[in-house]
Amino acid sequence: MRARRKGKKLGRPTAHRLSMLNNLVTSLFEHGRIKTTIDRAKEAGKLANKVLTMAKNGTLHDRRNASKVITKASVLKNLFEEIAPLFQNRKGGYTRALRLGFRKGDGAQLALLELVEKPVKKVETEVPAVEEKKEEGIKK
Repeated sequence: MRARRKGKKLGRPTAHRLSMLNNLVTSLFEHGRIKTTIDRAKEAGKLANKVLTMAKNGTLHDRRNASKVITKASVLKNLFEEIAPLFQNRKGGYTRALRLGFRKGDGAQLALLELVEKPVKKVETEVPAVEEKKEEGIKK
């Protein structure tokens, strides 16, 4: 009986489904947007909202719980330090799913899942050190 069950099964066994959603959420926080099917986008968006709420609180307990979902340490660090402060004044609705049309191969409806606020990417520009030219052979 399906009554009072949350979430969709997405045609996958439980372990595969959870792993897929964790990877989708990790990719979302890594790249800022992902392209997937509409059903996957909706489920991944729910999980991303929960993880982002944990990141807004910022406690050690929340960081450890978020690490159960986020599969890369660098993405977890970026989430807590750079992405979460962007959403401090927002009470929910951190993601949006935009419908893109239908996939050519199987007709599945595609969606673009993205964060509402755009994180500013740091552009690292390294200025090469100027080497001093030594003039050899010229004596005064």
